Amino acid sequence: MKYYSTNHQAPDASLEEAVVKGLASDKGLYMPEAIKPLPQEFYDQIENLSFQEIAYRVADAFFGEDVPAETLKQIVYDTLSFDVPAVKVKDNIYSLELFHGPTLAFKDVGGRFMARLLGYFIKKEGQKQVNVLVATSGDTGSAVANGFLGVEGIHVYVLYPKGKVSEIQEKQFTTLGQNITALEVDGTFDDCQALVKNAFMDADLNAHMKLTSANSINVARFLPQAFYYFYAYAQLKKEGKADHLVVCVPSGNFGNITAGLFGKRMGLPVKRFIAANNRNDIFYQYLQTGKYNPRPSIATIANAMDVGDPSNFARVLSLYDNSHAAITADISGATYTDEQIRETVGEVYRETGYLLDPHGACGYRALSEGLFPCETGIFLETAHPAKFLETVEGIIGDKVEIPTKLQEFMKGTKQSIPMEKAFESFKGYLMKE
Repeated sequence: MKYYSTNHQAPDASLEEAVVKGLASDKGLYMPEAIKPLPQEFYDQIENLSFQEIAYRVADAFFGEDVPAETLKQIVYDTLSFDVPAVKVKDNIYSLELFHGPTLAFKDVGGRFMARLLGYFIKKEGQKQVNVLVATSGDTGSAVANGFLGVEGIHVYVLYPKGKVSEIQEKQFTTLGQNITALEVDGTFDDCQALVKNAFMDADLNAHMKLTSANSINVARFLPQAFYYFYAYAQLKKEGKADHLVVCVPSGNFGNITAGLFGKRMGLPVKRFIAANNRNDIFYQYLQTGKYNPRPSIATIANAMDVGDPSNFARVLSLYDNSHAAITADISGATYTDEQIRETVGEVYRETGYLLDPHGACGYRALSEGLFPCETGIFLETAHPAKFLETVEGIIGDKVEIPTKLQEFMKGTKQSIPMEKAFESFKGYLMKE
């Protein structure tokens, strides 16, 4: 399958080119030229299939033309070595718990899938080394770093905003060593993302080293996130709760919800989506006004959503042919302050015993305020609450049990390199590598 750029000024690319390059030469994001609907028989029996079986069918629709069937199946099954259960929280609201992977965050699937797919292409072409640049506002860095850890022929540089990720998140990608380098940028996530994008466009750097991205910029990172939505539908269908399904996605860079929208195009019976924002409500304002006005991000307690210029907005526009009316027909929005997020975490914990993280709290609240009686809502609980330990414990006034996986990360020693947000500083560093 060919992939085109959202800016339409670059040549179409093969899957391999799109994955290895990450970003098109015109600074656009790659999109598949076609989104293949899955047959009705797949949906008729989906509740009887395992997560891995469902994911392979979805992956085959995207990547089957370009990756041998056995190789693709192995990549999918290696990636999905854990489950993502749908848990009833209250009434007709369910949580899809995406925090059961190695770093306890939803980005584990995309990070692990991309590491294996990129590794396949590197081995196939006999390339010496590919350098992965990834900007993170929290969980992307840990998921990508752990997904790529020890993968031969790949070196990962994680750029993260100084003082703007939680301690546990930071430890998950600054303590690994080996082929993982953490760069602590004196700026915001948007500054980190700008450094990555500028690096891809710099002729000197690209002549010096082969670069790609593992943010949701990369098709191999964001497309596998579609797996979640199909599996969520399967679990609710098994319970007889899948009719009139509304999916709410806590949204920052919009890769996750874009993957869900791809699922809908493939025939997944989702009635509508809700994009839940924190105070960084650029997409919410677009839904209300039809105007997209990016601005510097604001620090919040839902830090992984602190994005002022979400990259994947370009993909949403492309998917809907730039039609504001078509977008708002499928997606509504919600936006919440830190105070409202704290209030939601506390109330849900007291009333149900279910512990939300700050991002999942935005998703739950949007459903609790926006569901109709005939609808079933499922929100994506994107990370384990313990990853935001100080914030969550301060809200509920109680101790949060830290999973063993996180405890092991906390024992590590932080290894990071300070970096200015000026591109010349970043370029100078990479040119010496």
